[in-house]
Amino acid sequence: MKVATAAYNLDWLDSWAQYEDKLDRWVSDAAGQGADLLVFPEYGAMELSTLDGAEVAGDLERSIHAVSDRMEEVQNLHQRLAQEYKAYILGASAPVVDGLERPVNRAAFYAPDGKQDHQDKQIMTRFERESWDIAPGGPLKLFDTALGKIGVLICYDSEFPLLGRALSEADLILVPSCTEALSGYWRVRIGAMSRALENQCVTVMSSLVGVNEWSEAVDMNTGTGGIFGPPDKGFPVTGVLAEGTLNQPGWTYAEVDMSAIAGVRSDGHVLNRTHWDEQSPRVDSVTISAL
Repeated sequence: MKVATAAYNLDWLDSWAQYEDKLDRWVSDAAGQGADLLVFPEYGAMELSTLDGAEVAGDLERSIHAVSDRMEEVQNLHQRLAQEYKAYILGASAPVVDGLERPVNRAAFYAPDGKQDHQDKQIMTRFERESWDIAPGGPLKLFDTALGKIGVLICYDSEFPLLGRALSEADLILVPSCTEALSGYWRVRIGAMSRALENQCVTVMSSLVGVNEWSEAVDMNTGTGGIFGPPDKGFPVTGVLAEGTLNQPGWTYAEVDMSAIAGVRSDGHVLNRTHWDEQSPRVDSVTISAL
């Protein structure tokens, strides 16, 4: 299969039609290159807050509700694009209220047959907890698709190995991200590459990029797209199947051989996924008296 992962820049939007045109252009470009799976980044939906003006877009709480209120339209648009271009699409995540006490960070997953589901972020960053008050969402899910089994770890979630292990049956783990600094990008990238190593699978990282002075939430973004596997049989020795140019908007593509995933899991040089359970607790507390 061919995977496309986005380094996605936000725009100031003057109309809903402008957003429709933008998404159609992005999806058609990737589909035109033969992509079967498209991955957009974390909080890429925040540009929708600009449709309600600068005062709303620049206010943390008001921007949440402005974006959440448009998610039904967003879902209809993505559903149409997935069907029209016959591709699976992980849409850009958004703060979604959905009758809950506080919004969750939710990424919707669309199939070419019109079906859709979603994945909520599990563990919040300090900004999400302390400034934005975004809440943890529902459980991790494993999407069984015609392409294979697919899981999603949204940004910070990719930095926690037990969340990755919960998706050990996934052939691909998608990692939509939004990171302000280069250090943040590398934390998520290292997490994504580590999950590929541990689970002997492919991880697909997408990034928000660019400067948006109109927003307090997504004002500065650093990153690029990347597709990673275990550095083992059937994969590059670096584990990097493809990576984009830092902070340059656009798609990054890679061909993913599903038989290579099955092969490395059954007969790799190492068998990290199989040997996971050998990590039984083995630390003893030892007191050494001072001489």
